Amino acid sequence: MGSEIRTNTKRAGRIASDILYDIAGSILYAAGIWTFAKNADFAPGGISGLSLILNHLWGFPLGLTTLLLNVPLAVISYKVIGKEFLLKTAVSMVISTIFLDVIFPMLPIYRGHRILAAVYSGVCLGAGMAFFYMHGSSSGGIDFIVMVVKKKKPYFSLGVITMIMDIVIIALGWPAFGDVDSVLYGVASTAVSMIVVDKILYGIAAGTLAIVITARGRQAARQISEVTERGVTILGGTGSYTQEKREVLLCACSKSEAYRVKNAVLEVDEHAFLMFTETSEVFGEGFMRKKL
Repeated sequence: MGSEIRTNTKRAGRIASDILYDIAGSILYAAGIWTFAKNADFAPGGISGLSLILNHLWGFPLGLTTLLLNVPLAVISYKVIGKEFLLKTAVSMVISTIFLDVIFPMLPIYRGHRILAAVYSGVCLGAGMAFFYMHGSSSGGIDFIVMVVKKKKPYFSLGVITMIMDIVIIALGWPAFGDVDSVLYGVASTAVSMIVVDKILYGIAAGTLAIVITARGRQAARQISEVTERGVTILGGTGSYTQEKREVLLCACSKSEAYRVKNAVLEVDEHAFLMFTETSEVFGEGFMRKKL
């Protein structure tokens, strides 16, 4: 009985969490489309951009048009994306439709410079999509197509496929809105949204991995710890050509600490071999303890 209650409580908590993520994502997504992009006469990439064009030309409702355009894509990709992902995405799209067609039309829109509208639109769209992705959902549209292509043609570059589809939709803004600037603003908005998504999903826990090969590993590790207060892992290594024994140090640090790590190692061994590589996420002591 107690375990069943705990299970139901956890399930209710997950549902409540999903709804909150959907609401937050939908508010940001609707702001990016309605508040900033619509009045500035440009279309960002994706199905929402195509809906903006149809809204501008014939007055079709933004949210409902986006939802209807996603239906055939969802049907085509159902077997690939799976039932759970499809249901979560469907809920996200319905909530977004309500905000786009019911709530945001009652709110004021941005009437400032178009370039600023493009930037603000990109920030809101990127943050909104990140909220969807963080709870295993999406905004649909091109995401469906990309998943199908990934399944059928795994060797295709997904980034290139997404970029081509976005460019085609953005380019349609030129004849639709009547000026080439709409294309430039659409590109700017889409680029900003991609950066924001990456920063929110990966940049929060991003860091640098320092790899050091040295003959004075313990002294270098001690110096790194004193300077940065970061832990260091020491591994054994052997040069393939010289057959000389060396120690390999691994140290996860923030980007701002990488310079201090380098100086700390070179103070101990000026002949040390150092490599620094960016890591998309770092979890553990001194960094994030768990995923958001």
